[in-house]
Amino acid sequence: MKLKLFALLLTSLFPLASQAADPQVERYIVTFPQGDHVEYQGAYATNFPDGLPVGVGSGLQFMGKEGDKLFFATVTDRGPNADSPKVGDKESKIFANPKYTPLLMTIRVADGKALATDAHALHDENGPISGLPLPEGLIGATNEIALSDTLQPLSSDKRGLDTEGITPDGKGGYWLCDEYGPFIINIDGKGKILKKYGPQAEQGEQGVAGGLPNILKWRQANRGFEGITRMPDGRIIAAVQSTLDIDGKSKNSAQFTRLVSFNPETGQTVMYGYPIDVDVYKKAKDAKIGDIVALDDNRLLVIEQGGDKNKVMRNLVYVVDLSQASDLSTFDKEKAPEFDDAAQLTARGIKLAEKKQVVDLRKLGWQQEKAEGMTLIDNQTIAVINDNDFGLQSVVDKSDATKVSIKPLEKPESQNELWVIKLSDALK
Repeated sequence: MKLKLFALLLTSLFPLASQAADPQVERYIVTFPQGDHVEYQGAYATNFPDGLPVGVGSGLQFMGKEGDKLFFATVTDRGPNADSPKVGDKESKIFANPKYTPLLMTIRVADGKALATDAHALHDENGPISGLPLPEGLIGATNEIALSDTLQPLSSDKRGLDTEGITPDGKGGYWLCDEYGPFIINIDGKGKILKKYGPQAEQGEQGVAGGLPNILKWRQANRGFEGITRMPDGRIIAAVQSTLDIDGKSKNSAQFTRLVSFNPETGQTVMYGYPIDVDVYKKAKDAKIGDIVALDDNRLLVIEQGGDKNKVMRNLVYVVDLSQASDLSTFDKEKAPEFDDAAQLTARGIKLAEKKQVVDLRKLGWQQEKAEGMTLIDNQTIAVINDNDFGLQSVVDKSDATKVSIKPLEKPESQNELWVIKLSDALK
């Protein structure tokens, strides 16, 4: 009895002794050298007297330290764009600067500041690429219409990319991933495209790149690869942002989204199912992957986010274990597992990856809609960043839904926030 009373006394005196400390967060707003901006001389240029802010943060990769300085590689997406009305039965997007080229940049954190510098335009042997959508009829085309800010049609681009993730290739360059194709792209340290892989075209199809499973062509439009990482053994893992929509029938009910393993030395691919928190969302398609980071040859960190049934945003980081997960490609020939519910997956012997929550960014004060870049600094520290969408948004005329204007985003959405988070426990 005395021992029990002593234990109760200790608990009352030190109620927090057995609880882990909260994660520690260093918060930065990414800035650019004076004059850095995206040129915009369109119809609404008076709303942007200094041009558009640069929109880094679609991907993030820790590159190392020099004393107290931290260095990260980052990449922009396809460029400043905004929602616009449908053209007939097709979706459309306004491209405020159609000549924009996605950029590879460096972020240096030092003296309490995060500065983005050293921009390299992504390019191939034909020169700088664009972020414009692919022509209709090709694998990777989103079939959306590109429009100017006055809603005039723009040309599509067979070389267009919507880059969304970055990881080192171990040779001084990087692997990027893309939402269009979806594509996996190898670039050198100056942004030159060396190789590109995409869904392998089958009979009667046309593609601009191959080498990846054909089923990936069923990614939802603008929901292709959102995160990429290189495992210690050299395999590349790319994450499809949301559920596949096979034959236009599976996006709302699929239990998982796909993680694609690609061996650049052999070309071998394996596909795993990442189990989304399906019961939290109104529809399964509402779940989105933000980024992924390798911990070892079997485990990843994954950002899962999206609006829940009450339209409340959630941004969660999970440790995901692939060691017992099934290769989905062995089951695709019979019936794509996206059409199975949880019980049917079990009955077929399909095992999805296992996951465990590490941190809830919202509970730490994260206010941005999405965290689109994540990287590992050490076994207890991660960094996350948002994409500020180049600081613009479209506004629909309330009296005429076919009329759209462009105006600046308000803070904090217009800013690139970089958080360095020391977790409560080491990632073992």
